Amino acid sequence: MPVYINKTSAYFPNEPVPNQDMELYLGYINGKPSKSKNIVLRNNAITNRYYALEKGGKSTHTNAQMTALAVKELFKDEPEHIKDIELLSCGTSSPDQMMPSHGVMTHGWLPEAEAIEVVSPAGVCCAGMHALKYAYMAIRTGDVKLAVATGSERFSGLLVSDVFEEEAHKLVELNENPYISFQKDFLRWMLSDGASAFLMSDEPNKEGISLRLDWIEGVSYANEMETCMYMGGEKQPDGTLKGFMDYTPEEIMTKSIFSVKQDINLLSDNIVALGGKKIKEIFDRRGLTVADIDHFLPHISSNFFKSKIYDLVEIYGGGIPYEKWFINLYTVGNVGAASIYLMINELFNSGKLKVGEKLLLLVPESSRFSYMYAMLTVV
Repeated sequence: MPVYINKTSAYFPNEPVPNQDMELYLGYINGKPSKSKNIVLRNNAITNRYYALEKGGKSTHTNAQMTALAVKELFKDEPEHIKDIELLSCGTSSPDQMMPSHGVMTHGWLPEAEAIEVVSPAGVCCAGMHALKYAYMAIRTGDVKLAVATGSERFSGLLVSDVFEEEAHKLVELNENPYISFQKDFLRWMLSDGASAFLMSDEPNKEGISLRLDWIEGVSYANEMETCMYMGGEKQPDGTLKGFMDYTPEEIMTKSIFSVKQDINLLSDNIVALGGKKIKEIFDRRGLTVADIDHFLPHISSNFFKSKIYDLVEIYGGGIPYEKWFINLYTVGNVGAASIYLMINELFNSGKLKVGEKLLLLVPESSRFSYMYAMLTVV
């Protein structure tokens, strides 16, 4: 069965937060402004992001609530049709809890829906693409006719200063520098909150455009690469990851184990190069060239990587000119598993797409170097 994305939606909590106001929401660690904030913002070029927080750090939404609101937005014109959903597939890297799953918690905020199949792929940025692929496969095999796939994040709860205060106080007690390490502070100025949803079917829209999902595939290099981005654990000198269950409650607090962290050197050296390996293989196997691509939607965490991705694609396929690129990182921030959904949503509703055009999607995930790729055709 062919698979179509017939409607898209987005939900952002509260008003956009400009760069100068970030610490009004996230707070100051040990009462001091961050030393790395301005450097990180200069490199990532993000000017606005969204937080499910009030000023001062109080939460306003859960991840599941935001996701459910994005799903409801799909049915705002015909709310009774929410009962027609047969499958809900929800990807995130920041669930509100470890159990129950993010998907069923989202379903719990949708009392208008029926009792249906729900799935929750784990992961980081690729989790949203895995959710999309599950829905794609379910429709393609004929198991269901109507599915909703979502990508969402609520990172802000991991970025507030309270998460790091015990560690900062411990460093002061030890007469050490009270600033937390760059690998932890770096991501405080990168990440954003939000949710997006797709309504998917085995038939295209009768009026207006749809996006046919031609193929979707991925690859992991965890067999050869160390962990790069992680939460709920600590990286050891030998490159292995020690999980939170092997720390004492005191260590969990004083080492801010549940903060989100990234090995910057490992990221910079490998994230683009490894993604290019699979692009070449896909282009060769499917007989693709850049001339076949009308819109290129790469999920990038920072503007720092834009030129590097351009150079890499140029090596493998002749280069995709920047006028074919579509990125909204600068205005919505890095929303992890939701980022590719939010790009598609904005472009789908822009009025710019023409029947027959093709969209190439690229989603890298630095956690242990996974990548997802897909091709959509406007019909």
